[in-house]
Amino acid sequence: MSTKASEHEERPWFLAHHFDTVGQQMSSAKLGMWLFACTEVLMFSGLFLAYFILRQLYPEMVLTASEELNKTAGGFNTIVLLTSSFTMALGVRAAQTNNNKALERNLLITIGCAIAFMVVKYFEYTAKIEHGLLPGAWYSALEHGYMLPKYSRVFYGVYFTMTGLHGVHVLVGIGVLSWIYIRARRREFSSENYVAVENVGIYWHIVDLVWIFLFPLLYLVK
Repeated sequence: MSTKASEHEERPWFLAHHFDTVGQQMSSAKLGMWLFACTEVLMFSGLFLAYFILRQLYPEMVLTASEELNKTAGGFNTIVLLTSSFTMALGVRAAQTNNNKALERNLLITIGCAIAFMVVKYFEYTAKIEHGLLPGAWYSALEHGYMLPKYSRVFYGVYFTMTGLHGVHVLVGIGVLSWIYIRARRREFSSENYVAVENVGIYWHIVDLVWIFLFPLLYLVK
């Protein structure tokens, strides 16, 4: 048997054809994930800049308009996402140590927390819509008895844009986590092949980190 044929037989099933080693594949996947993470940070940075400009120009308006946000719901969602970040980290560790049962369990908890976050956000959005606390031309708070400062519609525009974009990321996270869970059920991950779990973990931690900034800036304005 030739050396080339021997190397082909020893090649792991999860190693893509355009990589020479598992280490090379993992390094490339992690680099790609971190580059993607940088683009996410840049995107949200623009929205944070818009928020700070608005707060600098109309501090009293931002303070008054933010009082209509549900701090209890926001606080609950913060706890939910922090919990999900912890279970995601446990899931990555489980994949690294060949603990498939723990990986499946922690992925399910993480997905459950993400769904709980979106359910709470649904009720928050529903309340805002019912009370006319909407952005731009859809703003009709006065008709519902809310005497808020001028340009409050701009604040709610920023609120819905930032939290809405974050919500889209949570929905994407639910889909990706579900895909990882299905693969975990097929026993595709091990101490030699866990980079997909790790990359999804990085993505999920970014989603959590963004919310950690959104919650105090939007809900706890002082």
